[in-house]
Amino acid sequence: MLVIGLTGGIATGKSTVSSLLRAHNLPIVDADILARKVVEPGTPALAQIVRAFGQDVLLSDGSLDRAKLGRIVFADEAKRKQLNAIVHPAVRRAMFWSILRCWWRGEKVCILDVPLLIEGGLWKWVAKVVVVYCSSDIQLRRLMKRDKSSREDASARLNAQIPITEKVQYADVVIDNSGTPQELQRQVDQFVLRLMDEAGWSWRLSWLIPPLGVFSAVMTLGWRALRRSQKVKSRRR
Repeated sequence: MLVIGLTGGIATGKSTVSSLLRAHNLPIVDADILARKVVEPGTPALAQIVRAFGQDVLLSDGSLDRAKLGRIVFADEAKRKQLNAIVHPAVRRAMFWSILRCWWRGEKVCILDVPLLIEGGLWKWVAKVVVVYCSSDIQLRRLMKRDKSSREDASARLNAQIPITEKVQYADVVIDNSGTPQELQRQVDQFVLRLMDEAGWSWRLSWLIPPLGVFSAVMTLGWRALRRSQKVKSRRR
């Protein structure tokens, strides 16, 4: 099974591409959705958050008060790191089990929709990195329109993230969302066709013989991670 990492920058159109891929009946593992699920009432992660930040971060129904917790962690880097140390491992475990369920169902391809794929280092553990790109000017205009924000506020949000041009350096595939919706659709359609060709028939053999699949995945990921690291280093010189 090919595990594809999908990422982008704020307002580049990653969510749109994810929806287009879902329309092709490809399974999507959405990190944002999992991040909400792992802190639902009764989960170990929510219990850890309450121990670390107190009962005040809960709403009256026992669910997480995201707004209040957000104000706490964004004002204090140490607390933000403490929260990430709780949530990120829980999300990664949930992603792992979601991928395993895709493999168990016999899927050829699984798409990991992860905003922080590069920042979190998960790019090393997928078969391909797909970055949804648009120019910084278009990105700024779209963000201002979407959030009805000023140029200054939108620029501050963009500057707080890794530039999309830097994320492109990690990409195996770049989907350029600078044009029309029709142009984006054509790019996604072509990408899906290439994925299906690449998956071929060998995925079924790996599915029928699990040890072969595990060995193949470890060897493939190790080799690709090494090649990508070398490629990124060479581009930074």
